[in-house]
Amino acid sequence: MAEINWEEPFCGEGNNCFRIGTDAYGKAYIALAGQEETYLTDSREALSTLIRDIKAGKADHLL
Repeated sequence: MAEINWEEPFCGEGNNCFRIGTDAYGKAYIALAGQEETYLTDSREALSTLIRDIKAGKADHLL
């Protein structure tokens, strides 16, 4: 398993906190803060789009 370099947690309104990370191969990961062992993975572009949509309030119900 590749080592994941996690960024600082992003916390939206309330207690919705998540982290995004990348590995040496450029693959991106997203996880709830504090639960990084259980993550989703996709391209960095796809996860960045998800985060932008969450920040814009388009997908807040997913958290």
